[in-house]
Amino acid sequence: MFIPLILLWLCVCLIILQLKSRRPNNFPPGPPIIYGLGNLLHLNLQNPLKDFERLSKSYGNVYSLYLGAKPAVVINGLEAMKEAMVIKAKDFAGRPQDMFVNEITDRKGVILADYGSSWRDHRRFALMTLRNFGLGKESMEQRIKQEIQYIIRTLERSIGKTMSPQVIFHNTASNIICQVLFGTRFEHDDEIIKVIVRCFTEITKIANGPWAMLYDSLPFIRNLPLPFCKALNNTQTYLSLAKGFVTEHKKSRVSGEPRDFVDCYLDELEKRGNDTSFSEEQLMRNTFDLYLAGTDTTSNTLLTGFLYLMNYPHIQERCQQEIDEVLEGKDQPSYEDRDDMPYVQAVIHEVQRVANTVPLSVFHCTTKDTKLMGYSIPKGTMIIQNLTSVLKEEGQWKFPHEFNPGNFLNEQGEFVKPEAFMPFSAGPRMCLGESLARIELFLIMVTLLRRFKFTWPEDAGEPDFTPVYGATLTPKPYRMKVQLRAEQ
Repeated sequence: MFIPLILLWLCVCLIILQLKSRRPNNFPPGPPIIYGLGNLLHLNLQNPLKDFERLSKSYGNVYSLYLGAKPAVVINGLEAMKEAMVIKAKDFAGRPQDMFVNEITDRKGVILADYGSSWRDHRRFALMTLRNFGLGKESMEQRIKQEIQYIIRTLERSIGKTMSPQVIFHNTASNIICQVLFGTRFEHDDEIIKVIVRCFTEITKIANGPWAMLYDSLPFIRNLPLPFCKALNNTQTYLSLAKGFVTEHKKSRVSGEPRDFVDCYLDELEKRGNDTSFSEEQLMRNTFDLYLAGTDTTSNTLLTGFLYLMNYPHIQERCQQEIDEVLEGKDQPSYEDRDDMPYVQAVIHEVQRVANTVPLSVFHCTTKDTKLMGYSIPKGTMIIQNLTSVLKEEGQWKFPHEFNPGNFLNEQGEFVKPEAFMPFSAGPRMCLGESLARIELFLIMVTLLRRFKFTWPEDAGEPDFTPVYGATLTPKPYRMKVQLRAEQ
């Protein structure tokens, strides 16, 4: 009597679980779902990039995964990426709002805030302010050039020796964004910059690591003392430092004569009066976002660039030849010189393509019920952009799987930028730090290549080009040998 009832009950439970684990009608296909876990067992949480590639071969360029109970759509390839991020940009411009990164940002700022009027106001203000402070103009160039002098002095002390470039490039990128935000820089051994760099390094590592994914997928673990708590503590450490900078600015600023981003925001606060979308809390969150957008991306791209240039010496030498010809008689390069350096431009863009610094961009979500490549995507669905699939897509690149500046040169040797070049995504959510990064990469690489020769140390063994996965892809630590060029 009891056995048939138990069997019936088990059958009912299995049917309910099966129904709950089915995808909605016309939703993108994907691997079988395990109730409660979704597709977590299909992913290597330490580094899911190869899994995303493998799944696209089985299910196509638009497929779905369940992270616990949450559905997510993974976009691969240029055609699908353009439809979502450019053609239907507004439909895909939201941000998921129940995730670990939202705990870090408190749903404020300009990167992770949800799509709406407050986000649009703050993004517009940030872009306008950066432009007004010379993004691509002489004032911004001067700040970058001043910081480059500190790199040069450090490298000159290492002539003939081997050195690790990680700290130099991270601190350089950090100081440049600190000048933009707070009008100040720090010596590379200053404790404040060490704390700031450490905070953001640990935050980005955890934010795209397995603990953040488990936090997002399994809500019952969120109050446990697990490693993601470290990122939350680091966020508060940075915000305390930022609050101190803002307090100092309020004492020393002259209204209407802004020195940096913080002064501009405080001026805007005065103008807006009771507009609650602008506040000192939002200011500190904006500096957090801009620092995040403008530091790791640039420093890791530089590290990738010099790793490849050392191991492709013929490319380094051809860059130096072009630099010498264009800059003959000039004390230092300017950003405008890039138009006369097609090969250097091609190399820098190829470095960005291969570095693939933010391989999954920042997760989006749909703002309304919409369609993508014929599939139905409900409002609020998480969207994951697999930028690797575009930056290495067969048919979009002449040499998709190798480091070759020819990807950005036409038959006449002129610089061209293929449509598939989108290392910082595309559309209204495109990375805020991209324009600043372009100027930094050009001025830093050209200045250093003009003065120094970089070689792979004889005793360093074979180079390992495999990056370390995180919110940004980071080259494995390496050392380089620095020599003054003969002309210098």
